[in-house]
Amino acid sequence: MAVKIRLKRMGMKGEPFYRIVVADSRTPRDGRFVEEIGTYNPVKDDKAITLDVERAKYWLSVGAQPTQTVKTVLKKGGAID
Repeated sequence: MAVKIRLKRMGMKGEPFYRIVVADSRTPRDGRFVEEIGTYNPVKDDKAITLDVERAKYWLSVGAQPTQTVKTVLKKGGAID
């Protein structure tokens, strides 16, 4: 099973809000997930990021692959150096 760390879209049309989730790579974007490790709101001025850094580091250590966007968010959140 290939595990990915990716964004799950929430919010209304024109006002996206994302949850950072760990999911099987075969599931749909907004489908089932294994664990939610944070949120990302690109609409706010400060691009609000809340992240459980310990869980993110754990999932990266066991081989979960972040998407390109999530990799950027994890760097800003302090989970990746």
